[in-house]
Amino acid sequence: MDSAVNQTPVVYSGQFGDYTITAGDRRGVVLYRAGLMLAALAFGAGAAIALFMPQNPILVQAISALYTLFWLGLGLSLATIHIYLVPLHRLLQGAWLVGGMASLLLSHGIDGPLAQTVMDAPAVLWGIGFTFVALTGVFFKEAFCFDRVETKLLTPLVPLLLLGHLAGWLPLALERGMLAAWAGLFVVFALRKAVQPIVPDIGDKSVFTYLKQRSTSEDPS
Repeated sequence: MDSAVNQTPVVYSGQFGDYTITAGDRRGVVLYRAGLMLAALAFGAGAAIALFMPQNPILVQAISALYTLFWLGLGLSLATIHIYLVPLHRLLQGAWLVGGMASLLLSHGIDGPLAQTVMDAPAVLWGIGFTFVALTGVFFKEAFCFDRVETKLLTPLVPLLLLGHLAGWLPLALERGMLAAWAGLFVVFALRKAVQPIVPDIGDKSVFTYLKQRSTSEDPS
């Protein structure tokens, strides 16, 4: 179990030295998981509407708002996720930002719901799809670090569905099944993260310190 707040900090032995876990570290993990939960629930709700209530115009229109909540939750997670490679971290954040900007431009340039536009004009995924590139990066990181079954399935599932829809070679029934699997596995992932011990999510802080020091020493300025 994680050490209590008022107890003497536990010293951990890392690859490049000893380190301790601070309250700020724990708060960052909580925010990371809160972002994932918001993203998963919003995505799941949007997927449920698209799959089971596509004839309700009010609910279909609400998918755009749910997508916004999903995007914001993912952004919070990407701001607080622990990734050793800074360029990779910045790449995922950049993909998230590009996807959000594309979604904003698209939402102001169409008359109908965003979800309907994605179905009718798959080419828009060349823009908003970057959001899901960032999401896939999170799934890959979790699969690599924690060997979670759901993220090992989600890592190939998300790009296969989006690229298949973009290319037009997936039958509608298969797309619906893949979307349902995506939504369900995403919620399972977020729920399991909520009960996972905090310390493993922080990672080896000595690696972060080492990489930061090396970056500073290599910077001529």
